Amino acid sequence: MKTATEGGINLEEGQRPRLLPADKLARKLSARQVQMIAIGGTIGTGLFLGTSKSLATGGPASMLISYAIVGLIVFITMLSLGEMAAFVPIAGSFCTFAGRFVDDAFGFALTWNYWFNDAVSMASDLVALQLILQYWTTKFPGWGLSLIFWVLLVAANIVTVRIYGELEYWLSLLKVITIIIFIILGIAVNCGANTENRYIGGHNWFIGDAPFVGGIGGFASVFVTAAFAYGGTESIAITAGETKDPARTLPKVIRNVFWRILLFYILSVLILGLNVPYTTPGLSERETRTSPFTLVFQMAGSTAAGSFINAVIMTSVLSAGNHALFAGTRLLYTLAVDRHAPKFFSTLNSNQVPWIAVLATSAISILCFGASFIGAGQLWTWLQNIVGVSNQLSWIAIGIASLRFRAAIKIQGKEHLLPFKNWTYPWGPWFSVILNSLLVLVQGWSSFSPSFSAVTFVSLYVELPIMLLMYIAWKAHKRTKVVKLREMDLVTDTYPAEKLDPADDFERTTWKGKAYRIWRWIL
Repeated sequence: MKTATEGGINLEEGQRPRLLPADKLARKLSARQVQMIAIGGTIGTGLFLGTSKSLATGGPASMLISYAIVGLIVFITMLSLGEMAAFVPIAGSFCTFAGRFVDDAFGFALTWNYWFNDAVSMASDLVALQLILQYWTTKFPGWGLSLIFWVLLVAANIVTVRIYGELEYWLSLLKVITIIIFIILGIAVNCGANTENRYIGGHNWFIGDAPFVGGIGGFASVFVTAAFAYGGTESIAITAGETKDPARTLPKVIRNVFWRILLFYILSVLILGLNVPYTTPGLSERETRTSPFTLVFQMAGSTAAGSFINAVIMTSVLSAGNHALFAGTRLLYTLAVDRHAPKFFSTLNSNQVPWIAVLATSAISILCFGASFIGAGQLWTWLQNIVGVSNQLSWIAIGIASLRFRAAIKIQGKEHLLPFKNWTYPWGPWFSVILNSLLVLVQGWSSFSPSFSAVTFVSLYVELPIMLLMYIAWKAHKRTKVVKLREMDLVTDTYPAEKLDPADDFERTTWKGKAYRIWRWIL
């Protein structure tokens, strides 16, 4: 069979190369920025503010266990995604993989679902701003603060991707430093450096109904909050379309960054559960929501410290909203390029930024102004549920795509071309798909107990029928079929291991390279 060459990649006769959507975007994100973007996409309102509801409804043990389980799921998911994204580094990432490796209708439904996820995430971040503001004053209109931050986020994303990357880097670095300070301070507070000068230890794990509050319902309800908190980790692969040397950068990011995130999450949640009683007023109210991080800083005996951490939480909201808008914009751009959305959404400005997609994605944030009528705390909980479930559906899709991808790679004899291999395959993706599916079904227990809540039920399950209907509608309209393993396109847009420069392996083989890796891991 005859072959042709396209960009150093052999194409079999009959295969027509197609333009990679990401090639029209500017590759201006450095490895330094991408690593911090990965952290910034996860450490946000879910950790700083979402843990208040988790602690109040589930108790310290339920919160710790659920965050550990979801952390394991995300770790496996990221290994699966990293393997695919390093080989096929495109802007659509796992949403494109779902259509390319499974079924075009599956990719269509997943991409629209995840775009809505990112748009709602930005709205939830703007609502969270109103909750944080109440720490200082209730006189300033919350919608006014949301509007100011909305303008800042749109401006940062519509000018050039370099501004987005640099803003995200410094905001994320601030969060990392703050969490390190929190962990040290939290240990000191627990050991007696608090306003009451007493050793707390594990006392708060044995008060009232602790450590498991609300029984099985309370335990199950914490999972969707944890999924919301970890959500965004997977969207780091969306930066592949604008990352320098993605086949080498993305595996490093996925291997190194997750352990830091896991360390921050598990340690932070453990310290919160030890220091803050689940009965603390204001943890989960209709109108307000107090961050347990702020409470720990207050316990150290400094009002200024409480204001400091609250200010940092506010910057984390800006960071998380910035990341959500970036990811959502790139997905809407990909939808337009793939003809799954109107073509004008793919329009680029002079800096190669899809500016119409930025405006369209940010427009969904008008939801945040509904807080004036519903109550910021209640609205934020509903938005958190929707985003949390959407994250879990995305993790399921990544697992399915990974199973199909590796099966096709093996059948077509291309395993040697993978720049990065998922060492948990095949049990890892199967574990993620099965456990996530189970959690999606049972975590809505809280909507039935102690009495049925229709709105809570809808926020926890509305994503399921919508995604199913979109899949069926597109499949019926386009008459799509599940891609056969032997016919799966593993040539177009790929970045195989053979294209990597062996000279770059100095980091693995020389003492200078190893020292540099340690320094980069710390920073």
